[in-house]
Amino acid sequence: MFKKILIANRGEIALRIIRTCKEMGIKSVAVYSTADKESLHVRFADEAVCIGPPSSKESYLSIPKIMAAVEITNADAIHPGYGFLAENADFAEVCTEYGIKFIGPSPEMIRKMGDKVTAKETMIKAGVPVVPGSDGLLKDVKEGLKIAKKIKYPIILKATAGGGGKGMRIVEKPEDFENQWNMARNEAKASFGNDGMYMEKFVVEPRHIEFQIIGDQHGNVIHLSERDCSIQRRHQKLVEEAPSPFMTDKLRKKMGDAAIKAGKSINYEGVGTVEFLVDKNRDFYFMEMNTRIQVEHPVTEEVIDHDLIKEQIKVAAGIKISGNNYIPTMHAMECRINAEDPYNNFRPSPGKILSFHSAKGHGVRVDTHVYAGYTVSPYYDSMIAKLICKAQTREECIKKMQRALDEFIVEGIKTTVPFHQQLMKDPKFREGNFHTGFLEGFELEKEDEE
Repeated sequence: MFKKILIANRGEIALRIIRTCKEMGIKSVAVYSTADKESLHVRFADEAVCIGPPSSKESYLSIPKIMAAVEITNADAIHPGYGFLAENADFAEVCTEYGIKFIGPSPEMIRKMGDKVTAKETMIKAGVPVVPGSDGLLKDVKEGLKIAKKIKYPIILKATAGGGGKGMRIVEKPEDFENQWNMARNEAKASFGNDGMYMEKFVVEPRHIEFQIIGDQHGNVIHLSERDCSIQRRHQKLVEEAPSPFMTDKLRKKMGDAAIKAGKSINYEGVGTVEFLVDKNRDFYFMEMNTRIQVEHPVTEEVIDHDLIKEQIKVAAGIKISGNNYIPTMHAMECRINAEDPYNNFRPSPGKILSFHSAKGHGVRVDTHVYAGYTVSPYYDSMIAKLICKAQTREECIKKMQRALDEFIVEGIKTTVPFHQQLMKDPKFREGNFHTGFLEGFELEKEDEE
């Protein structure tokens, strides 16, 4: 087992990893930018190293600075968390060259799944259902129009290096194709330095259902059941739950088997997520694979009673996974609490938190790195907390979440708590009748005048 793990990340996920390290008797090293000097992950780690100014490029994305911190502290492993360098194959490669264990898959596995076109080709070979579309990158508009005619509109153009909804455009008819193609390519080039595009049939009103998998160094892969992540705004998840209210035993068996096939096709090592689109007929299609821990991993932890960070560390240390596929016996839900103003088009709301009271009670969990007096930086992701509730049934879980949201008080900045409070009252949401476009027609009630 590792003696000291450096966490190449910040915020709540860094704190989450530190807690597991402490419970496993492993020393932890936090790295931080000058903007994060007062963050809790810096306070609770055994050691902390400042790696640069607020800009991610000069701190959390700087491989030389992170490796220098490893050398200074004699860490023998790196946990990348999510975001930043978590799915960077070059970073994983540098770790290997330095003799430092990267807690995650190999560089080859990351590359196979990081490029969406390569991932799709890998899944086709493995026999996993994929959305109809181009066989690889599109050469030009002419080829795109030809394929779109064959698979029928609407179609979606996607950047091969994309993420977070960047470089994506839905095209409803042939005359819009060229304009949308140009816009998607320009956005992809600006965001990722890569304007490679591919095309897929656009699945109307789909569910976004993902399967949590874990693979070890001995060829074993199991799944830990599904999460429904269909409540999204501009392709960014806001609420996740397990099990999916749309799931059936038959569909879970089919999708779970496909997720395991996906993992085994690349001899996957570590915790990962296989993401699917599911149409109204419960036909499902591979979308992408995330080769890292997900933001929403606590949802799975709550319904199967496992520490996924601990499992990641054990697998990285060469320990075999034990047990079979897991089926949830309870219901869990996560609301992402972001420093954003839901009454003003979710505009970011950085600033000093004057008062902070997180929800408590049976079946309520809060993962956060903030506190009263903490200043939310404008430099990073706006998420300040994850509120997770679990109960025997989905109905009970929603009621518990409503109670917990009423208790969740943050003063000094705007947060997405009012949005979540209203969502929990929505009749269609409560019935489990929603899809990825659900929020497009969702209007937030006006804030009460004080």
